[in-house]
Amino acid sequence: MTDGQGQLHRREADFHDRWAVRTDLASVQVTAAFEATTAPENRFIVNAIGDLRGARVLDLGAGLGESSVYFALRGADVTMADLSPEMVALAADLGKHHGVRISTLVGAAETIEAPSSSFDVVYMANLLHHVTDRDQLFRTVRRVLKPGGRFFSWDPLAYNPVINVYRRVATAVRTPDESPLTFADLAVARRHFVDVGHREFWILSLALFLKYYAVDRVHPNADRYWKRILREREDRLGWFRALQRADAILTRLPVVRRLAWNMVMWGTKAREGG
Repeated sequence: MTDGQGQLHRREADFHDRWAVRTDLASVQVTAAFEATTAPENRFIVNAIGDLRGARVLDLGAGLGESSVYFALRGADVTMADLSPEMVALAADLGKHHGVRISTLVGAAETIEAPSSSFDVVYMANLLHHVTDRDQLFRTVRRVLKPGGRFFSWDPLAYNPVINVYRRVATAVRTPDESPLTFADLAVARRHFVDVGHREFWILSLALFLKYYAVDRVHPNADRYWKRILREREDRLGWFRALQRADAILTRLPVVRRLAWNMVMWGTKAREGG
């Protein structure tokens, strides 16, 4: 690890430690993070993973622990890892709160000391855009997966001008070292995995962000919009679902999909001889 990486890791850990200690356990949205209309990335991923009963899952960069707890509630044997010790402690407490046990690791995702060829699934939510050496991260993910095991990730893309304005304004709820993904990151994943695919989400439906700012008058530094979306009432989202249906068409278009907010990526560790 270089000195620059070490400094970045310390900044990231400090930022997320502060976030964790200010978080009320009861406010963490476990079910909504995977089942709400406003969580299309995770809805897609859960459908793609299928039955999790008995599966060994590594949740890398697990943050508050919503994903770790959700997977454990669905019957998975979950190990969660994060650079922030306070986030790891919070996630473990969240698991106890929901009656599930989660194994924990503290460390940088790129070099996490997890056993090789041990996991059926590696899940990464909003992790890649915090990592500078993505090739190293994918090497680690390949190492810990069983042959035939799969990774699933989702992160913000770099192209949308509206979201880029939001990033410049929301300085208090983001870390300064973040680097949103580009489609070039797919090529990095393809060096290490087979059957690499991707799907984009949120173009017209980003109107929800504009509503928070222009109608609800919530400053981007006053609340994390990407967490606020999970508190939306389903019976008030008819207009939003209509925009999602339009997005399902727009994100199929090669040029237009660059305007999406988030990209889900997945791939498979090749089997021996494959």
